[in-house]
Amino acid sequence: MVMYALDTNIIIHYLYKNAAVIQNLEQAVENGHDLVIPHIVDYEIRRGFEIQSAPRNEANYNALSQGQDFCRVVDMGDAHWSTTAQVYAGLYRKHFTVGDIDIIIAAFCIYNGYTLVSDNTKDFVNINGLQLTNWT
Repeated sequence: MVMYALDTNIIIHYLYKNAAVIQNLEQAVENGHDLVIPHIVDYEIRRGFEIQSAPRNEANYNALSQGQDFCRVVDMGDAHWSTTAQVYAGLYRKHFTVGDIDIIIAAFCIYNGYTLVSDNTKDFVNINGLQLTNWT
């Protein structure tokens, strides 16, 4: 069983009915894989709803993140912060710049053994130890 963590852009693709993302998500569920939304991704999605009203998308997101057994928002906890610092330092030494939220998401995935599902592979491809896939 593969454990997947969904990045913000994948959820946005899902909400805008990207056929490839929906098909990959449904296939992952069919195959019994674990799907999670890290709390920091939940924050990014919800702050977007606070800025721009999108009631239908918000309802669809709530159904995805709260109403389904196959996908859930997970607390990121405190344990992955050491991994976050290591990821940052590794990127810094290689002279790669990646945003803090992306570093936190990557470290969460590394620490917990999740494969990150993202359409933003350019920011994640240089992170050692991160399993990455793109469903778009």
